[in-house]
Amino acid sequence: MAKLDKSKYTPDEWRELQTQRKLYKIKRRAQKEAKRSQKPIQYEKVQIKQKYGSAFVIGNGTSRTPINVEDLANLGNTYGCNALYRTFAPDYLIAVDVKMILEISRQGYQRKHTVWTNPNKAYGQIQDLNTFNPSKGWSSGPTALWLASQHGYDRIYILGFDYRGIKEKFNNVYADTPNYKKSQDGATFFGNWLRQTVSVINEHKNIQYVRVIASDNYCPEELNKISNFTTITVDDFMKIHQLS
Repeated sequence: MAKLDKSKYTPDEWRELQTQRKLYKIKRRAQKEAKRSQKPIQYEKVQIKQKYGSAFVIGNGTSRTPINVEDLANLGNTYGCNALYRTFAPDYLIAVDVKMILEISRQGYQRKHTVWTNPNKAYGQIQDLNTFNPSKGWSSGPTALWLASQHGYDRIYILGFDYRGIKEKFNNVYADTPNYKKSQDGATFFGNWLRQTVSVINEHKNIQYVRVIASDNYCPEELNKISNFTTITVDDFMKIHQLS
């Protein structure tokens, strides 16, 4: 690891940074050992903040905009995708796009927060990134959902997984910002993303998945027929968790 200038950090920041670097070294050793033995990595168990054992996976579809995602940090662990870090620091940030990882690293976000991505030569020298080994090869949203599922919650809420565009236009709260399409661009194909989501839910039958949607959101039949999956509206979600 590169040598750090202690003078640039507060005492609390420095202690946290040292802790994160030690954890990083431990993870790297585990990754190398797993690669040598060709055994899957055992991803770390997380401390569940809320007695009901819930987690929140935050996609960036516009249906989640009525919800203040900062409120979710008081209800359970949060797993976010891509540019979410610009406005909110989830417990786990997942990004697999090269341009997005480069943006995140330029901000130095991964030095103080947990970021997961797939291995890639384009950013292989960047310090403090956690990499899936082997690579999932999936989109960020389903990958975030899979990581949360690996951590063994009773219930996982899925927000901002809208799938379809808005009147066939690009649907994302970060549209028209760097590394994202324009709001007037065509909608992104969601077929692979949907299949990956279905795969995660079917793999973890002991977890209850709840997708939170706007009243007019698309409800794919592939999800509706899964026994451990349900759908609720944003309004109902906010009532359940007493969010204003």
